[in-house]
Amino acid sequence: MKPAWILIADSSRARIFTAENSVAELIEIESLSHSEGRLSDQELTSDQLGRSKESEGMGGHVYVGEIDPKEQENINFAKRVAQHLCHELNLNKFEHLFVVASPAFLGTLRQACSNQLKKHIAFSLNKNVVTKTPEQIRTYLPVSLMG
Repeated sequence: MKPAWILIADSSRARIFTAENSVAELIEIESLSHSEGRLSDQELTSDQLGRSKESEGMGGHVYVGEIDPKEQENINFAKRVAQHLCHELNLNKFEHLFVVASPAFLGTLRQACSNQLKKHIAFSLNKNVVTKTPEQIRTYLPVSLMG
């Protein structure tokens, strides 16, 4: 039987654990980081918002993008994490995936997941526990990790 994988994530870090069964200790096997996820909108934009003059004598207007830079970085990291998990799934590294992610990141991550990957998500919880120890993380997971 393939081990279960546990993804613990927020907008700047993703930790992947494995567990052989529901009583085995969680073993961290990978960590992905995204330092841009910790930056503020102002730090992410190197220039002021663009200004454009329609004609002489008229004031300029500020161009506002549809997605703010911080949200775009969350989307970028969520796609990276989802693509990595999908790749590992295709290599048959796990059967069941348990996801615990910060509330703001979990929704973005769900949108980034392929339908194939979604079929293997056995549990998800919107809680930010990325800095907790494996023993503490275990308390947020269901008793049975093997689906």
